[in-house]
Amino acid sequence: MPNADPFRHPPFRADHVGSLVRPAALIAARAAHDAGTISAQELRAAEDAAIRSVIGHQAEIGLKVVTDGEFRRTTYSDSFTTAGIAGVSVELTEEEGWRHSATHGHRTARRIPKVVSRIEWRQGANAADFAMLAACAADLGVTPKITLPGPAYIHYRAGRENISRSLYPSLDEFWADLVKAYHQEMAALFAAGCRYLQIDETSLVKLGDPRARQLLKDRGDEWSDLLRIYVDAVNAVAAGAPAGMHIAIHICRSQDPSWQADIGYDPIADAIFNRLNIGTYLLEYDTPRAGSFEPLRFLPAGKGVVLGLVSSRAPELESVDALKRRIEEASRYAPLERLALCPHCGFATSVDRSSGEAEALQWRKLQRVVETARAVWEGK
Repeated sequence: MPNADPFRHPPFRADHVGSLVRPAALIAARAAHDAGTISAQELRAAEDAAIRSVIGHQAEIGLKVVTDGEFRRTTYSDSFTTAGIAGVSVELTEEEGWRHSATHGHRTARRIPKVVSRIEWRQGANAADFAMLAACAADLGVTPKITLPGPAYIHYRAGRENISRSLYPSLDEFWADLVKAYHQEMAALFAAGCRYLQIDETSLVKLGDPRARQLLKDRGDEWSDLLRIYVDAVNAVAAGAPAGMHIAIHICRSQDPSWQADIGYDPIADAIFNRLNIGTYLLEYDTPRAGSFEPLRFLPAGKGVVLGLVSSRAPELESVDALKRRIEEASRYAPLERLALCPHCGFATSVDRSSGEAEALQWRKLQRVVETARAVWEGK
């Protein structure tokens, strides 16, 4: 570890959500593998080379926490929802990917997870992949981080309709099996060297959106019930973390501006800050739809927030002065010593957002995060 106690709240003043733009060589290698012109071993070698390079670049610009860019994943969720557990099948609702709701104006998901057999942990590639990340990070004196999709993902997208009643007549059994799988996954990651795990929870903030609430109500779910159930599920997962593993949660409203969550954190703030047993929150604050910083007033002692003030999508590079003003504004509601800075979301939640321009902008943005964090918290 880079110092004796890297996991204060928040763990690092300059952090990032995890996914990074895939370099052109890696995209080409994956396409060649899909076409059958290179082997799985050759693809693995290309991934390894890209990951070593991206870890080095993160450390070079001054980040103390690094990821593998999620270079081995297709989407943020597939490394665990389908590859890490048995019992879940992801179905596509239509070819175009999204469908407008005639009654609520927003859209329904293309990828619907369906529970088709009892959920069981199956040792996927995450632990082995993390071991390589950890070894590279140790050589550079930085801390490696991995992300897992939050436990609410399956239920929020699937609904009771897509969770087999014959397999799970009670949803309590579904949650128990799912939480057990997370505990087994975390144990494997800890054995591989993981001490910083981020849960990517995309469902919680959507519960505050009136349109999402109506869509949920139409399928038989009350948003307030789901808020309690989802917080309990995250807490049950976190309770199984090995001693010495720091858990952070990224509460994401979706990279797609047309999806739900056109609302701030106000409706869920008390629940997430005071009922979630999580020490660090990575929150999106890059656009007006995230609302004001006022919900930070609920942040209790001993917890920290990493402010997602830098956009991972907008082409403009935020200025240090503008970011400092935003951080100062946030500090009116939560102490500065319990705040940090990051981009609002990953730079490549899925593999399709890749270009030389996006990759170059990504590094400028991350450098700006580091530069601003040093100016604010180190006076440099």
